[in-house]
Parts: sequence; C-alpha cells; structure tokens
Amino acid sequence: MPRILAVLDLGRHPYRATHLLQRRIAERRLAGALEHDVLLLVEHEPTVTLGRGTKPTSLPLPVAELERRGLTVEEVERGGDVTWHGPGQLVGYPILDLARHRPDLHWYLRQVEEALIRALARLGVAGERNPGCTGVWTAGRKIASIGIHVRQWVTTHGFALNLVNDLAAFDLIVPCGLSGVQMTSVARELERAGAGADPATLRPAAVAAVVESFGEVFGLEPERVPPGALLPEGTGVLHPAF
Repeated sequence: MPRILAVLDLGRHPYRATHLLQRRIAERRLAGALEHDVLLLVEHEPTVTLGRGTKPTSLPLPVAELERRGLTVEEVERGGDVTWHGPGQLVGYPILDLARHRPDLHWYLRQVEEALIRALARLGVAGERNPGCTGVWTAGRKIASIGIHVRQWVTTHGFALNLVNDLAAFDLIVPCGLSGVQMTSVARELERAGAGADPATLRPAAVAAVVESFGEVFGLEPERVPPGALLPEGTGVLHPAF
C-alpha cells in the first residue's frame, strides 16, 4: 500500500493562523495521532518573517516602518534569515516524519530543492541549485526560498515559490541575508523566454506541479484532503472561512 501525502490547499490564509495550524498538525504527527505526511499550500497577505539566523543588516528598515507600510512582521523558529511572503507567491509547509524517510536535515533540504526544481521544469522554467546557498535559482536569480524547523524529525515551515508576486517587495529587506541577490518569479522567467503567464491559471498549474513533484521525490501518493481530515473539530485554529 502506498504511503500518502495529505495535501491541503488553504488558498489565501493569514500567516499567524497558518503557523498555528502547522504546529498543531505537527503535534498530532509527533503523538502518532496522524498517520500521514502532510503538505500545506497557502498564499499569505504581505508578511515579513524573521528566522533564527536573521542579522540586523538584513532589515534596512526598522520593524515599525515595515508595519507602517502595511506588512505583518513575525519572528519564527525556522532556520534561515529574513524573507517576504505575499499575494502571488505559493508557500508550502511540508509536515513530514523524517524518521520514516531519512533522518538527515541536509538530505531533506536537498530533497525539497529537488522537488521545486522538478516543479519548475513542469512549468517551463529551468531551476538550479546555488552551492552553499539553500534555495532554488534560475540563471543566477533566486526564485524560491527555503527555511525549515525540525522537532524529533518532524518538519515544519518550508518553502516560498515566487509565481506572479510583486518582486519590488523584496527591496524592503535583504532577502535571506544575501546582499545583492536578484529575486525573480515564474511569470518573470516565462516572459523572458517569450512565453505568457496568465495569473489565473499559473497558480493551479504550480500547485499541481509542486504536489506531483513532492510525491515523486519523497515516494508518496498525494491525496487532496479537507481541513477536518487533519485536525479534530473544535480545535479553533482554522480561519473562519473554513
């Protein structure tokens, strides 16, 4: 019997509520109350997250100024430096039990990169690694950021893949603490190649590509599930839209 990857697409969902949701799911995975690995997919409102490795130089603007400009700023437990989330970006939170795969963080990071590279290929963009810099790149430009947290080999946090988001938002920070990095998106790269990118169809295409690629890389059978399949009723962590 194939192992299942339970996939839940939250659509547009607040960062803080999603953070709490993935922690609750991870707790159930740790306790043995949830049998399957999980992939949450989401699109956030404009949010800057500060990982454990955030340096003072990664924030040219003070937090108060970022908030004045309408961004939410969150300190989180993932590794890595500062990054931005917002509309037009596909964010994924794999909640996997690495003890059932391979308990090796470096292996896991490379697997997430591989899944995103395969997903980009399905979308017509050539993704690549940048030795020494976690994430996914294309022609020297960064297209996906990765930051993870692991507790007893159960993973949380994950990746942010730029689809059709406003890349100017990255000018407010030093993305991933990499001075001089040029950020790009799937839409921008398709335009460079002379191909159009319809925002209305790009997100569902990207979701399908990411889900299929994660299933391949981790040897799992993706299965779309409703929110109630992951958490018991009455937990109070889902957005009222559910």
